[in-house]
Amino acid sequence: MENNKQKVALITGASSGIGEATALTLSALGIRVALAARRADRLEALVQRITRSGGEAIALMADVTDEVQVQAMVANTHERWGRLDILVNNAGLMLLGPIAGANTEDWRRMVQTNVLGLLYATHAALPLMKAQGGGHVVNISSVAGRIARAGSGVYNVTKWGVVAFSEALRQECVPDHIRVTVIEPGVVETDLATHITNPAAREIALQRIHTIRSLQSEDIANAIAYAVTQPAHVNVNEILIRPTDQDR
Repeated sequence: MENNKQKVALITGASSGIGEATALTLSALGIRVALAARRADRLEALVQRITRSGGEAIALMADVTDEVQVQAMVANTHERWGRLDILVNNAGLMLLGPIAGANTEDWRRMVQTNVLGLLYATHAALPLMKAQGGGHVVNISSVAGRIARAGSGVYNVTKWGVVAFSEALRQECVPDHIRVTVIEPGVVETDLATHITNPAAREIALQRIHTIRSLQSEDIANAIAYAVTQPAHVNVNEILIRPTDQDR
């Protein structure tokens, strides 16, 4: 716990769902948390909740698709506490639907958020972690980063990309004692599916969530906490986590 109290985590997409749960879970372990998202009001409410519980948190309004904002987000975290130990690249979109006839703006939004946003944040954080002698990058992928399905082709592209990037990053970071973990959740009960713009795809996704015992955001937060609290010589590279009721 004493070591945790020296640690700083930056979490993107922290205003709801997995990001919010991760902020609460890591804070409860004594880790100081920087919370980044676009919804400033929700971030401030979460900061207040954490500080009332005795934790330390700051809110950073940032859009991960804007590289300048991402660089400022990372810099502000480091300026506040003098270090950055854990980066949780959680911000993401799941805009499902068939490839034929798709709104290609959905594709751009997913690539910009799920891939480029993650790359920008990692790129900004690595020099700080190298300078302090170590760190931990946690990338949120998906079961969709392992299994392609009709109706999720471009989402699959982004999440497979996260898995591939994470493994390449892990190999590059070995000399600098920076650990890399990719988390691959199955069906999680969050508001992610509500943002799907294709009505039929949205209905299918929501129905799937509500017809099985879905994972909760806290389940994924616990997996993240497990990975980042291992001894320094242990690097949990990958966690694939599905609901018991999910077949694929």
